[in-house]
Amino acid sequence: MTAEHVEQLLDQLEQGGHADHDYFQVIKELVVKRNQTEPAAAPHRFWQEKIDLVYAKVADEIKTNTSPPLTPVKFGTSGWRGIIGKDINVRTVKLVTRAIAQMYLDLQQSQELAGDLGITSLDQARSRGAVIGFDNRFGNPLCGQVACDVLTSLGFTVYFAGESTTGVLSAAVLELGAAFSINLTPSHNPLEYAGFKYNPADGGPAADILTSRITELTQAFIQRQADFEPTPNPALVKECDSLALWLSLIKKNRERHGLDFEAIMQKVAANDNVLLAVDCVHGATRVHLDRLVALVPPERVVKIRNTPDPTFGGVAPEPSTANMAQVRAELNRRPQPLKIGIIMDPDGDRIRFTDGTTDINMNFFGAMAYHFLHEEKGKKGMVAKTVATSNMANALATAFGEEIFEPKVGFKEFRPVINRALVCFEESDGITVIGHTPEKDAYVGLVLALDMVLSRQQNLGDYLQEIAHQYGFFFPAKDGVTVSRQGAALQKDLDQLKKYGRGSSLLIGAEQKKITEVIDIDGLKLIFEDQSWLLIRPSGTEPKVRFYVESRTESGKNDLFKAAKALLTEIGLL
Repeated sequence: MTAEHVEQLLDQLEQGGHADHDYFQVIKELVVKRNQTEPAAAPHRFWQEKIDLVYAKVADEIKTNTSPPLTPVKFGTSGWRGIIGKDINVRTVKLVTRAIAQMYLDLQQSQELAGDLGITSLDQARSRGAVIGFDNRFGNPLCGQVACDVLTSLGFTVYFAGESTTGVLSAAVLELGAAFSINLTPSHNPLEYAGFKYNPADGGPAADILTSRITELTQAFIQRQADFEPTPNPALVKECDSLALWLSLIKKNRERHGLDFEAIMQKVAANDNVLLAVDCVHGATRVHLDRLVALVPPERVVKIRNTPDPTFGGVAPEPSTANMAQVRAELNRRPQPLKIGIIMDPDGDRIRFTDGTTDINMNFFGAMAYHFLHEEKGKKGMVAKTVATSNMANALATAFGEEIFEPKVGFKEFRPVINRALVCFEESDGITVIGHTPEKDAYVGLVLALDMVLSRQQNLGDYLQEIAHQYGFFFPAKDGVTVSRQGAALQKDLDQLKKYGRGSSLLIGAEQKKITEVIDIDGLKLIFEDQSWLLIRPSGTEPKVRFYVESRTESGKNDLFKAAKALLTEIGLL
């Protein structure tokens, strides 16, 4: 792409309306060119200026688009996600916020939702108010202000947190005693996505009955072409230091979870053998990082991608092995023997770890956290992990004589045990602990990792190996395939696999393995005699089938994947 071609492309964007253009495809192409230049050089500025010009078109679309969203509003396991401008814009944020408010307005006539809302009256909801925050997605400050205006127009107090993270906003709800929160984020999705999360008074992900009601109300507003012009009341807006509230919560409950934040950070600061490397991937976690590690000498904190950039430097902004490369490189070129490397997604609800040698995803870190709290901190209690997550934690709980709670995928599924389980975690890099928020929170993961390393004077990879040698080695992995059906039709085909029950056998590699347990709460999970397993579940949004497997040997993962695909072939999906 030459400068001349860029100018031609920008001229084309001037033709027609917003619906005629995929602005983000253009932005992605420009980001590739920008990334091929040196940051301080004139060519870099040239490409950034062009990116800004396209974003100006997106900004106009956010403000002026009155068409129905391209993808109907639907709240999934973690809120509603859609394309910036085309799905999520001033009008749709206004209508979704209005739908949320309507649930509280309806309390005047019916108490049907009061238990799930955690609120019994409209007056109570208005006085307790809402926390509003957002990540660094393009257009979020404007959309956050729109949500604020809608709520104050209807008499709700608003605690405006601005740019913040999911776990911190959840903590703010708990510490303020707020009625609910609105968090504008699509979590780890690519740069073209925005998102809308709603949490009720307990600070956790909303129950299905609430998100279904929000979806129903919003879709009705859109079908009626309803509009709502707010008349905001600035007097109802209060500034909210959400991180201060998070710090208050973790300090208040240190006896419950055993994590003494101040003492941990003082130990890190005093130990010259410790190095911390943090990759924010340009997301909202960067706004809190300096305060979180304020006690640690700057020369022992490596901050990576901690500048604002709604393009996330052109990468998919998720904790992943590929994205961890910069963290590993920084750790390996420093002399400190105790190394803690982390990467967090843009809204700080996912985190992954490395010590420079061993990368540790939540499959293992969640089990390590459970071992640490139970054995090192002396906290007794159950562990909670989703059905698609490694069974290493199961092995620990069995050895400890503790219960295991294993729900379907989605952090809100932990709601029944949120005050009983020492640790709640899922394979997609989310975690919380007892006495903390019911939301997944990267920051509590960071505190856990620091405490583990400092308490044991041992890197995370060595700690993991020690646990594995004592309780068994586990090798989880995941994959998926595209199929020709989705939704109910796909589920009907997959139901044919229910013939594989306890006591039947399946060919895994060259060996017939007996099925000792079947879990069918979220797809079909077949557990074998050696505690290896495979899980087949349909995607909720695409014509895809996802495979999760766990072998007891590194080489055994491929055999499990082949067996899963063979099952799909057997029922005609492949």
